[in-house]
Amino acid sequence: MEHSGGKAKDIALGFDQNGIGGIVNASRSLMCAYKKEEWKEQFSEEEFAKATRAEAIKMRDELNEAIKHK
Repeated sequence: MEHSGGKAKDIALGFDQNGIGGIVNASRSLMCAYKKEEWKEQFSEEEFAKATRAEAIKMRDELNEAIKHK
């Protein structure tokens, strides 16, 4: 997860071990997820909402993993 220069391991520092403590703003990353290499083969522009959901889930999982290992 990298958004505006932030990586999950850096962002994890703002959260406690239960995931409480911060808000991550990743609106551009989510809105344009269908353009990313990993999603553009799987989702068309018309399926941007599905790509957004997939990206949000990926970001959540990466952040949760980074929180566990901080």
